[in-house]
Amino acid sequence: MAFMEQQTQPLSGKKPPLDDTVPLIAVIEASQSLQSHTEYIIRVQRGVSTDNSWTVIRRYSDFDMLNNSLLISGLNLPLPPKKLLGNMDREFIAERQKGLQAYLNYITRHHILSSCELVKKFLDPNNYSVNYTEIALQQVSMFFRSDPKWEVIEPLKDIGWRLKKRYFLVKDKDQPKDKQVLSWVDLGPYKFLSDKDLQSAMKLLPTLSHSNISPISFATTSESSALVIRVFSEKGTLRDHICKVKPREPFLKKYCNPKKIQGLEQQQIRTYGRQILEALKFLHDKGFPYGHLHASNVLIEESTCKLLDLENSLLGLPSYYRPYVTQFRKINTTESIDVYSFGHLLYEMTYGRPPDAVPVDQYPTEPFSSVVSVLQSILSTEACKTGMPTVSQLLQTPLFSDVVLFNSEKPQFKISSKLKEALKSSKECLEKRLVEEQRTIHQHKRLTRAQSHHGSEEEKRKRKILARKKSRQSTYENDEELSVKYNNNSAGSGASSPPTCPSSPTPLPGSEHAPF
Repeated sequence: MAFMEQQTQPLSGKKPPLDDTVPLIAVIEASQSLQSHTEYIIRVQRGVSTDNSWTVIRRYSDFDMLNNSLLISGLNLPLPPKKLLGNMDREFIAERQKGLQAYLNYITRHHILSSCELVKKFLDPNNYSVNYTEIALQQVSMFFRSDPKWEVIEPLKDIGWRLKKRYFLVKDKDQPKDKQVLSWVDLGPYKFLSDKDLQSAMKLLPTLSHSNISPISFATTSESSALVIRVFSEKGTLRDHICKVKPREPFLKKYCNPKKIQGLEQQQIRTYGRQILEALKFLHDKGFPYGHLHASNVLIEESTCKLLDLENSLLGLPSYYRPYVTQFRKINTTESIDVYSFGHLLYEMTYGRPPDAVPVDQYPTEPFSSVVSVLQSILSTEACKTGMPTVSQLLQTPLFSDVVLFNSEKPQFKISSKLKEALKSSKECLEKRLVEEQRTIHQHKRLTRAQSHHGSEEEKRKRKILARKKSRQSTYENDEELSVKYNNNSAGSGASSPPTCPSSPTPLPGSEHAPF
């Protein structure tokens, strides 16, 4: 049963949904001192297009409020300190502006902080002023009125990273002891299925059965959002297991700066890796796009990995690693996105933390060589430039090929031929959109490098030297040309013509008379 069918506008307004993973670039352009305080004018840009930019005005107290809200992350954030006296001095304001710019650079380049609601509202209040928790409660309440067998136990606050997704612990009144989690989310910018095909695909999800895919109890959509109910796991996700954190804690607190991270043992890496790859291969063989693999989307139940959020690609939601994926033009299919994401996941299982940057060409010596060879085949500079292995090829590597799995159920997922065609078409549109974004970013990088090279001190020095050489060469050529003209004129006027005085100006080319 669908919910909120009468709503026809997206919750974020008439504008199409934004990709919340697109980085915001923030530059403090100027400051203006008023009687009691200083305001900083910030130019904010979404992505690489300068056309998509705006300004916001913030005081130091606004930065301070944001910083206090972000302290839950446990990170040592570089906000300049407060100053009560002398804070209107021109030199102090200029120095503070530099410090605030460094602070903005830090939070907009941090993979988790940059996508959090607090930062988005600070830099883009026009697009992130909606109270999504309130909207989610309204829609969930309406759904429960249409299907009264469900009951809310409690909201699960901020356990995920998506701005427009909310979670609630619920129970089926017929089975009150079994806790389940309800997720509500706004539709994303990459939804290419028709509303009818989307509803058909969502209704099909509860029929999917696989040992390494988390089962879905119920799924439905409206014209603007979706609602999914699945089994709740008290033990949490693979990232919870690695970071040694409580599953119900806020995402920022759990993962920004975990204190007790620990990589997995070799046998766990091999078993979990094999289970995840088997689930990916099953989906790929069915023609079902995924593209949302990361450590927080893998449940751990009795030493078994189960993939979460299969609905994300259907709903058009951007993937967790999209800011990375758009940088590499060889990652241009949903299958290659899954392989690339698996590389991140394998790194996290091995070292207990995500890679600091990608590509990764240097690895700590602790792990096993068979793990490193797989990581190199996915995350190295060479792999990102020339291409990565397929899921089938990864399953054949020594790290995973001899892992024996004991599956308790036979995989099942029947998709009609009509829906398969719709999924294939949607997948092609998604990949085309990705390629276009990658091309735009690549062109921007080339232009930026050229401008940077042109403006470098070394390049300026080279251009000055070259200009001087050209100037000297031009002077020499002019002297040669004038000397030839003078000799020709001398020969034509006879030997009695007086020589030109050295201090006299040179005759102009084409003049009738030489001046004295």
